[in-house]
Amino acid sequence: MTAGVTTLRQRAQEEASRFPALLARAEQLAGTVLLGEHGRRRAGMGDDFWQYRPLRPGDSYRQIDWRRSGRGDDQYVREREWQIAQSVQVWVDPGASMRFSSGKEMPTKADRARLVTLAASILLIRGGERVGLTGWALPPRRGDVQVLRLAQMFSEEGAEDYAQPEARGIIPHSRAIFVSDFLGDLDAVEAALTKAADRGVRGVLLQVLDPSEESFPFEGRTIFESMGGSVAYETLKAGELRARYLERLAQRKARLTQLARLTGWQYMCHHTNESAQAALLWLYRAMDGGHG
Repeated sequence: MTAGVTTLRQRAQEEASRFPALLARAEQLAGTVLLGEHGRRRAGMGDDFWQYRPLRPGDSYRQIDWRRSGRGDDQYVREREWQIAQSVQVWVDPGASMRFSSGKEMPTKADRARLVTLAASILLIRGGERVGLTGWALPPRRGDVQVLRLAQMFSEEGAEDYAQPEARGIIPHSRAIFVSDFLGDLDAVEAALTKAADRGVRGVLLQVLDPSEESFPFEGRTIFESMGGSVAYETLKAGELRARYLERLAQRKARLTQLARLTGWQYMCHHTNESAQAALLWLYRAMDGGHG
């Protein structure tokens, strides 16, 4: 009983000590990306003129700009610059498979996923967005306190080998970020994306892999064991599995690409031996392009 309590306390202390360091590194990474002078402009409820557009079904006649409409036969609405933040909801895979690294000099997939996603969240919040988690644990909000909450919750780890994307509680017509190695059940990913797309949600899939998972550099006798310990497989000829493994990985990535295309999302695969800044730039630009 005492040993169990001690173990739980030590794990809680380790998790609590992780997120300040993660936050500091994410702040530093976010600082390498300069926000443009024009920010993230979008039509909405601000005070500054943005553009004219034709009157649409559901628009109020009080919105019509009669001066602009008087120049022709069509009626136009005067739209103003977007100043009410759009919600962005994030899911970062907490599964045990994300804790894999092929070498001491290489970050784990979880570390890279959390770092890049938190840095992107910082940039989005600074740009006026509301950012939170999918589900109901942390609704989208703005401010430095929200960044702190995100860092703390990103540092929590799950017990299962492969976690499933959390698609509950996603706000209609918002945007979303799913970050994972996506080595688990892709049917769950498809269900989550379909549910999100049905609500008019657009977003990005960022797959994070260790370089060894891409190259399969194993030969001879090898024991493959999942990070959570639920799956183990021993072979005397690991090299003979390479072609089959690489084919299945390619099929998995092709399916993710297709799912993203069908649901209006964007997909990219990032490797942990690559620049975290490059992944952040892609993620941030993909979200910026997600305005619709």
